[in-house]
Amino acid sequence: MGTTFRLSTVAIIIFILSNLNAASQQNPIVYPGIAGYVGILHPIVTFSNEKTTTNFNNSYVGGLPVGINIWKSKKIGFSAEFVPFIRVENSAAKMSNFLFHPGVLVSLGHGFVFAGRAAFETSGRFGFTPVFNKTVIRKANSSYYIAIPIPVRFGNENPATCSLAFQFGLAF
Repeated sequence: MGTTFRLSTVAIIIFILSNLNAASQQNPIVYPGIAGYVGILHPIVTFSNEKTTTNFNNSYVGGLPVGINIWKSKKIGFSAEFVPFIRVENSAAKMSNFLFHPGVLVSLGHGFVFAGRAAFETSGRFGFTPVFNKTVIRKANSSYYIAIPIPVRFGNENPATCSLAFQFGLAF
């Protein structure tokens, strides 16, 4: 049993090392590069000088971000994101808002990306959203990501707000 265990361990190590070597010999990425993505956005909490509002209390609001990233180089790119928001309250669902979200992308390395986005909403609100993004699983033709958006909004005769949200999705 000891020899079989050692041989199978060696075989597994050789298999892993050969796959790592094959992955490192892939064709280099050519810039500009283009990638699309889809996701699900869950606002968690919103703060203003008047009150703190949490999602999931009397209603649920969720967004479905769809976007395109154009990478100019390994470090910098441009992104355009479009987010319809759905609100569910008292067993009724409706589209409550639409967000146009253009911005700049900055690669921070190791799968981390910072997105600095402008925000324009059909609700009459506007502002900016810093987003901290991490690729968690990378496949040959797609990857899975998680992100923490921090929307800051003004306008439409409402107090300024700052929110915290969670997003996850698929990039391809």
